[in-house]
Amino acid sequence: MSKHILIIGAGVVGLSTAYYCARRGHRVTVLDRNGAERDGCSFGNAGMIVPSHFVPLAAPGMVALGLKWMWNPESPFYIKPRLDADLFDWAIKFWRAANEEHVRCSAPLIRDLSFASRALFEELAALPQTDFGLVTKGLVMLCKTQHTLDEEAKFAARANELGVPAQVLDTKELAALDPAVTMDVSGGIYFPKDCHLTPNRFMAALQAECERLGVQFVWNAEVRRLAALGDQLAAVKTEQGEFDFDELVLCGGSWSPLLARELGLKIPIQAGKGYSLTLPKPPQLPQLCSIFTEARVAVTPMGSSLRIGGTMEIAGLNEDINPVRVQGIIKAVPKYFPKFTPQDFDGIKPWRGLRPCSPDGLPYLGRTAKFTNLTLATGHAMMGLSLGPITGRLVSEILSGENSATDITMLSPDRYA
Repeated sequence: MSKHILIIGAGVVGLSTAYYCARRGHRVTVLDRNGAERDGCSFGNAGMIVPSHFVPLAAPGMVALGLKWMWNPESPFYIKPRLDADLFDWAIKFWRAANEEHVRCSAPLIRDLSFASRALFEELAALPQTDFGLVTKGLVMLCKTQHTLDEEAKFAARANELGVPAQVLDTKELAALDPAVTMDVSGGIYFPKDCHLTPNRFMAALQAECERLGVQFVWNAEVRRLAALGDQLAAVKTEQGEFDFDELVLCGGSWSPLLARELGLKIPIQAGKGYSLTLPKPPQLPQLCSIFTEARVAVTPMGSSLRIGGTMEIAGLNEDINPVRVQGIIKAVPKYFPKFTPQDFDGIKPWRGLRPCSPDGLPYLGRTAKFTNLTLATGHAMMGLSLGPITGRLVSEILSGENSATDITMLSPDRYA
């Protein structure tokens, strides 16, 4: 039965949801608080599709590492100290989730979702007029020190046990794998099933497919009020008027908790600010995407350009650019790629985006108990692009009353209710 589905948020999760709902014959309207020419989290990210990232952000050692890094303003992870009850609550929940049992339970689900999403990216890339630069050559975790390489080798063994192929490579093997870039590292871990793409091209292609399927977009439509009638939501009031619907999907990224709170729902999320710089003419252009393991910096070739991004800055819904954090990224590059210099980044404007981070590192995905016609799809942190298509498909199955082959009980939006 066809329904009218209203989606709040036109990021990668919102567009993916719109696409798969429209494919199932539903009438779909997407609202976004920004204009059509937006540059949010889905556009300036590293463009990586990463089955290799099966460990959630909340993992053993992350709390200690975070506390160590907090005192260095250039470090990969930073929490801006502030008196904020929501931040304190999130931090306590993160601490509780950062244990081995949580990783053991979460890893198979994240792996399955990642591989399913990768397959959907390949399906989308095969559609006519949807060239978004999908490259399926894998990803390399580059390790500056032997100690890090030894630690990552243990992770590679775990990945292989879980069915995620991983190979430990020495410097000669790395040079043979990607001869286009000079590396100064001890070795690396190669994940052949990872991929990369150009995010803004992917977003444009997905939006064009949505429009072709009849999806209606309403821009500059910041939500002012959500009207409820018993256990159903009845209308959404925005700056562009009032909208009714059969089903409402909240894909509002880092802004989702503001709307959820209005409905009496608790979905703890902190905005994790990330930065990127895109070099149009880099000194060298690697063929594979990579991550500088110690520096937590991601490097992705996008056509003839090279995007370099990183940091996780927990500072609220604050979109200001902190130049000290950007310098931390720039300083890391020549340590791994010695043909690059900090001067290569002169005049390059940094991009920033706010990633919605749940305290346990898992997205919120599914229906709520409180409202029978509300579904949440948010909280993907750094995995929003990677898990976008599978999230959209799962939401479309939920709204169509289909039984999914994937058990997503762990992702329940009511888990902190």
